[in-house]
Amino acid sequence: MQAVALLEDYVELIGDLIAEHGEARVADIAERMGVAQPTATKAVSRLKREGLATSRPYRGVFLTDEGASLADRVRARHRTVVALLIAVGVPPQTAELDAEGIEHHVSDEALRAFETFLDSFDS
Repeated sequence: MQAVALLEDYVELIGDLIAEHGEARVADIAERMGVAQPTATKAVSRLKREGLATSRPYRGVFLTDEGASLADRVRARHRTVVALLIAVGVPPQTAELDAEGIEHHVSDEALRAFETFLDSFDS
């Protein structure tokens, strides 16, 4: 489970870097993840094997359609968990940090319940 969570974090980060800079360089991935470049390179290799990412010589890392779709789902799940935590009184900065752990373990059923709660909360 932890390996899946880590892959999801990498995919989400790569998606964010592509949105910000047009590509995700391994050096930037390593810096943002707080790991050494060889560790980031190894993770990117795994993403490539899983069909979630591609890379080009002298360019960055890019997500495949499947990888981009996963990044969107992970990002949406993260936003929902953060919104729920804030709605129940958790300070925003703490909610962001706590969501990083929770988002990978929340079931689809719980996520739907969170969304339903938030929809009624906003009304």
